[in-house]
Amino acid sequence: MLDTLADAKAEGVVTIDLAGKSSIADHMVIASGRSHRHVGAIADRVLKRLKEDGHGRGRVEGMPGCDWVLIDAGDVIVHVFRPEVRDFYNLEKMWSADRPDELLAV
Repeated sequence: MLDTLADAKAEGVVTIDLAGKSSIADHMVIASGRSHRHVGAIADRVLKRLKEDGHGRGRVEGMPGCDWVLIDAGDVIVHVFRPEVRDFYNLEKMWSADRPDELLAV
């Protein structure tokens, strides 16, 4: 997944370990795209990679607007934001509040 984000030129890629924090997934990946179009292109590549790897098509939210696209790939949730939207919601801070040492920049 991380290599796909790198290939798509995603920026500020961060992974957060959710094990023991939430039952929704084991990991969260947060990344940014430079524009609406870039966010959509990143999400498309992630979805294509999931399908190629035999994980089917992940559930997707936010593709029409491409401000914030969420891809639920089962054990991994991927968020792709425009920078302003990412700053506003600040998921990194919310999900790593009680364990700041788990926030890993990639």
